[in-house]
Amino acid sequence: MTAQLASPPAVAGDQMALAAEQGRICALAAKGQRDLAERAAAYPDLFPARPFDPALFGNVAMAIAFGAPWCDLDQLRVTNRAVLWGFAVDWLVDHEARSRDEIDRLTAGCLAVAEGGAPAEDDSLGRFLAELRDELAAVPAYATHGAVWRSELRTMFDAMAREWDWKQTADTGVLPTLDEYLANAANLACTVVNVAHWIHSDDPATLAHLDALVAASDQVQRIIRLVNDLASYERDKRWGDLNALMVVPERADVERRITELVAYARDLLDPLRTTCPVPADYLARQIGFSTGFYGSTDFWGVS
Repeated sequence: MTAQLASPPAVAGDQMALAAEQGRICALAAKGQRDLAERAAAYPDLFPARPFDPALFGNVAMAIAFGAPWCDLDQLRVTNRAVLWGFAVDWLVDHEARSRDEIDRLTAGCLAVAEGGAPAEDDSLGRFLAELRDELAAVPAYATHGAVWRSELRTMFDAMAREWDWKQTADTGVLPTLDEYLANAANLACTVVNVAHWIHSDDPATLAHLDALVAASDQVQRIIRLVNDLASYERDKRWGDLNALMVVPERADVERRITELVAYARDLLDPLRTTCPVPADYLARQIGFSTGFYGSTDFWGVS
């Protein structure tokens, strides 16, 4: 007797529209993933297959697509690539660097490129950054606001170096407090990417409130740092990375802090929804997407 397949349930019109919109966003992410895979292939020494697997490229493109679904691929290209570049920096600092001098040299080279310098031929990280800089510099807003991006780059590098220093003393039990750890959340490279995204958008309403958006982004960055840590604790232990759960007595301490930070973020974002609603929604969606995404996985592939 042939088994009969059950008929699918009827799909309400609003569900069809919702699914269609989600499908469109996934298509935007798929296009972004292909672009990131092509850029990674251009710098094979910067993006080894482990841990830079195809899923990482897809995860990055998906996060950005769901964060700004009103954009097209051209509008998100710099944002996607900036995130990928940030992952490369994180890998080099956290896992490849063998001394603080090495990190300082890497930092100095990249900051010189951000200021307009030419990267060395053998400096893949600098050459990729030069691509990003040149694309940003082609936008009129860069002349006025490029200094904000360069400042956030320096903040990111300082935060990554500070965490590297903390890891050198972790075995002796000398760890930062949770407040210190959160104050260093720029090592996540979230705000520096957001600033690049906003400059590249060249939107007057956004740029008129860039300082307030950076402050809100820093708050969002702290939330994502903690949500990430809850998901990646076991991997962080294997990789020798720091994690918020290592600096508090109980997991509940981190969960409580996330609740407090989300409430504060809402207070920062509410007035921005009147003056510049698009970037305010972009930041809110970053919180929502990260909460859902990190509930079951994270970005990195297996190393």
